Formats: sequence, C-alpha cells, structure tokens
Amino acid sequence: MLAWLRTGIAVMAFGFVVARFGLFLRLLHEQAGRQVGHGVSPYVGAALVAMGVIATAGGALQYQRYVGSLPAGDRPPTSSPRFVLGLSWALVMIGVVLALVLLV
Repeated sequence: MLAWLRTGIAVMAFGFVVARFGLFLRLLHEQAGRQVGHGVSPYVGAALVAMGVIATAGGALQYQRYVGSLPAGDRPPTSSPRFVLGLSWALVMIGVVLALVLLV
C-alpha cells in the first residue's frame, strides 16, 4: 500500500510541476515580448495528476481486497486498515481537485 501511495503522490507532484513549469515559460516569453499560445503543459500535467489518482485509487482497492481476504486470525490486532484507506481516498479526492484546477 505504501508503494502505491508513494507512487501516486510522486506522479501527482510531477504533474503539478510540469503544469506550473509551462506557466513559468509562458510568463518568460510574454516578458520578452513574444506572443505565445496556451501550450500543452497544463494538459500533460493534468494527465499526470490523473495517472497519480488512478495509481492511488488502484492501490487502495487492491489493499482493501487483500485485507478483506485475510482470515481474522491473520490480521494484526493493532492494525486499522480504515486509516490507510481513508488517507488514500483523501489523496484521490485532492488529486481530482488538483487536476481540475490545472485545467481551468
């Protein structure tokens, strides 16, 4: 689960950086007096954020299925999958909002 969360967060962060780097380049071109278009970086960045959302959601679903398949005796008594799943779904929702913000 940790690997899926880490991968999802990293891909979402990279998508945000790609989208904002395109904005930075556009501002540099405008300051130099050149006319520039919108560019593709917001779309590529939003696509990367969406891929991170998919990775996080897929990891959460896979972890939920795995924990559900364990017999009650094999589950550690101190573990709570609800915390990890709640964190995962919160990151999914944040990623969806971020992707929408990048496209607007």
